[in-house]
Amino acid sequence: MVHLDKNEKDSYLAELIELLKIPSISADSQYAPQVRETALWVEKALKNAGCTSTEIIETKGHPIVYGERMVDADAPTVLVYGHYDVQPPDPLELWDSAPFDPVVKPTELHPEGALFARGACDDKGQMYMHIKAFEWMVKNNQLPCNVKFMIEGEEEVGSDNLETFIVAAKERLANDVILISDTGMISNDQPSITTGLRGLTYMEVTLTGPNRDLHSGLYGGAVANPINILSKMIAQLHDTNNRITIPGFYDGVAELSLKEREEMAQAPFNLEAYKEEIGLGDVWGEKGYSTAEHTAIRPSLDVNGIWGGYTGEGAKTVIPSKAHAKISMRLVPGQDWEKIADLFEAHFHSLAPKSVHVEITRHHGGEPYVTPIDNIGYKAAYKAYSETFDKAPIPVRGGGSIPIVPLFEKVLGSKSVLMGFGLDSDAIHSPNEHFGLFNFYKGIETIPLFYKHFYALKKSN
Repeated sequence: MVHLDKNEKDSYLAELIELLKIPSISADSQYAPQVRETALWVEKALKNAGCTSTEIIETKGHPIVYGERMVDADAPTVLVYGHYDVQPPDPLELWDSAPFDPVVKPTELHPEGALFARGACDDKGQMYMHIKAFEWMVKNNQLPCNVKFMIEGEEEVGSDNLETFIVAAKERLANDVILISDTGMISNDQPSITTGLRGLTYMEVTLTGPNRDLHSGLYGGAVANPINILSKMIAQLHDTNNRITIPGFYDGVAELSLKEREEMAQAPFNLEAYKEEIGLGDVWGEKGYSTAEHTAIRPSLDVNGIWGGYTGEGAKTVIPSKAHAKISMRLVPGQDWEKIADLFEAHFHSLAPKSVHVEITRHHGGEPYVTPIDNIGYKAAYKAYSETFDKAPIPVRGGGSIPIVPLFEKVLGSKSVLMGFGLDSDAIHSPNEHFGLFNFYKGIETIPLFYKHFYALKKSN
């Protein structure tokens, strides 16, 4: 069992704070120098932790950081995947502290303290757990497996260049299991292991009406307003039962049996606490499914941003020339992200009147993923969580997406184990993102046990 002393905890936390200060925002080109700075920082951390070989791998976008330590040619190999890029911090006015000036303070769910900063949980804090757990194993001569690290800088923008690398480096990346911490768990009292992820299709739409902004007094009522039209088109994407109206959207969707749904329902979930935590009067979703099922086994469609016209201070009476929206769809097993993109485009064009012109851009996407609970990697994670939490973890399906995970299995032939230590309440992608100190340290203590049990199970099979 791993027990971190106070000096180790203080040192690991100070290093993570240093990492979180660098604004590695992959979606914004003006932060490209800081993204590269972060890659160099991570490479140095891997060297200091005990990797015998490290490399910055250039791509058409942001670099990949690679590191490895091979202990025995006959030992199993663990490939650790994570990402060092982060989401934009906007809206800045909703942060209680600066997003890149990390602050530790207690919360109701983290009385021992939580680290507030963009990337604290997604994914710098969770990625760094693996580097420090690896360092601890090397330092204490308890590393039983070969280890390869692949830490990318484009996960938050779709991992567009990672596929090219893993296809080209297939032999170099050969492994027995892929270990990822970019998910969460039920609570600090009840660990869980994510066994499924939803896929993703991300689109951007632009409606153009008149060739310029028009005076709303001279033209109002006679010329179609693109914002009005866009709002109506978006409203038609769901029916009165909150089902998505795109023809063919649900074709192939895997329906779980009643028994499977009953087993999922055993996971602790407090609906009133859920609503209170995010300030809701009531929940919303597809009729016939529970809130937990909405985010795990059912697809969804959401507008992620909508804009157009005049949004400055005061009034400006115009009919805007253009209106825009970003729309994402979370997918479940049985759905192909590119096919869904085709269906969306056809349906959205069909909703548009002749008074506007529609342009649609595909940003990125990824397939859904489900991993079986009878594989060695899952069993090793199960044993590791059981030891450190003194309670067996529950298998759950996550609502988020890690588009690269299905590709790992397709190209590398390896199963991924999703050992998350964050909580749903940690506000990832939102203002005031944070990561509990308990969770950070518990991850570092649990990960070495995964290696121990994976090695033992692999050798016994």
